[in-house]
Amino acid sequence: MKRSALGFTLLEVIVALAILSIVLAAAVKGIGGYVSNATYLRDRTLAHWVAMNQVAVNQLLNEWPAVGVREGTEVQGRIEWSWRTVVSTTPDPDVHRLDVEVRSHPNDLDPIAISVAFLGHVH
Repeated sequence: MKRSALGFTLLEVIVALAILSIVLAAAVKGIGGYVSNATYLRDRTLAHWVAMNQVAVNQLLNEWPAVGVREGTEVQGRIEWSWRTVVSTTPDPDVHRLDVEVRSHPNDLDPIAISVAFLGHVH
């Protein structure tokens, strides 16, 4: 019996659709991962800038920072970030340690960025 080559069989169409759906699902997953990673990197960068701004503020002040904790907020990239600076002593009395933690929300357990700096006291 001679078969006509006028079109695809139902089985061929189903296999083609299955392959297409697998490819599209993989593409959507890949794009979703890319967007998620780009957002994460943007947030890490902005939070790092907030931390470095707090270090710079402490460096530019004309006063020796008191030992203790300071908290506040800063807008960076249209996002309000919560920062916490802990000023502590070191074995050298003329050097203080600053630990700056930045979170997207004040109640977040893990900071997005952490920066450590040492400030010298100029007499």
